[in-house]
Amino acid sequence: MAVVRILLADDHAMLRDGVRMVLESHPSFEVVGTADNGVEAVALAQSLQPDIAVLDVAMPDLNGLEATRAIRACCPNTEVVILSMHEGEDYLREALRAGAAGYVLKRAAAKELVGAIQAVQRGESYLDPALTRTLISDYVRKVDRSDGAIDALTEREIEVLTLVAEGLTNRQIALKLNISIKTVQSHRANLMDKLDLHDRTELVRYAIRRGLIQA
Repeated sequence: MAVVRILLADDHAMLRDGVRMVLESHPSFEVVGTADNGVEAVALAQSLQPDIAVLDVAMPDLNGLEATRAIRACCPNTEVVILSMHEGEDYLREALRAGAAGYVLKRAAAKELVGAIQAVQRGESYLDPALTRTLISDYVRKVDRSDGAIDALTEREIEVLTLVAEGLTNRQIALKLNISIKTVQSHRANLMDKLDLHDRTELVRYAIRRGLIQA
């Protein structure tokens, strides 16, 4: 079995040492370096090129999210697993946006971290099971809200939504509807706010689900 080379970064020495003991007890894991701040973690990632970087969120000099972005930029073959005490969706969302492939809560680190590293090494993503119910509930809430919100859209907003989902640019929509680009942008911002959608991909999915366009 190939050895997984791991970089571990946490500013709490006792926790860092405890996590290191857990990881080194696994026969296919090797902790190749440790850091107590984000800047050092990025520097070690560049020099050691580990397979996995396990990063605490709250570190001095450079926090775990900033360090994740830097490591993913300079070391594309190094995947990142975040260790965090925060169970809020905002932290999880920001970690994933930063490029993390895994998110493990500190209170369950010993139990979940090994599985997270194995999953990420296989090319999968890993979220702490304690967060799954929160994410599912939030997704269902957003879908329910956005499905009902179409009644709040004006006829023009529905036209703009459909054309955006079909792939037209703001300029093309303006020409097609004989309105200004600024007006298109205003309609687009309003409908996205009403539907609680945040990018074109979400708009396309919504339009397909509502039967406004064909998949």
